[in-house]
Amino acid sequence: MKKRCSLKVLLCAVLLVGTGSAGTALALTVVGDLGGESTAPLFDAINAGPRATPANRPALQQPPKSLSISDMLPVSTPEMTPGQVAARPLNLPGMPPVFIVGDDPSSRQWLETHAASLRQSGATGMVVNVSDEANLNALRQLAPGLSLVPVRGGDLARRLPLAHYPVLITASGMQQ
Repeated sequence: MKKRCSLKVLLCAVLLVGTGSAGTALALTVVGDLGGESTAPLFDAINAGPRATPANRPALQQPPKSLSISDMLPVSTPEMTPGQVAARPLNLPGMPPVFIVGDDPSSRQWLETHAASLRQSGATGMVVNVSDEANLNALRQLAPGLSLVPVRGGDLARRLPLAHYPVLITASGMQQ
């Protein structure tokens, strides 16, 4: 037991000596610098005294007093257009049902046809192309009781290779 403990101490000492002595700091080698802005201002408050105020701290933009749906509009997703979507399986465990529509005739018809089953499944709607609040409200009136939220769908379109809507996405697949 004593031999094993002294072996650990010796190993730690070798590692410490190999990385530099107490007064010596080893220089890091920069293997890539992709530019951008320094993150230093983000960390100024860490370990600063209670009265310390950074001199060059950028003023934080204040959020608006209130946000409304009209502040989020118009929404445009150029990566997605109305069209046919082939059903396909997905493996997204824990994914709640989500449907994607736009403000176009095929989305309106699809929404009216599937409103009851969407409500029953607890699906949430993403409206990826809509110009104003009046058009968003018209879509909501087609499917009372469903949540329809204006959202840019570009990221989802790229992640799921999806170019068209309307579509229902569940943990096990997508279908129109």
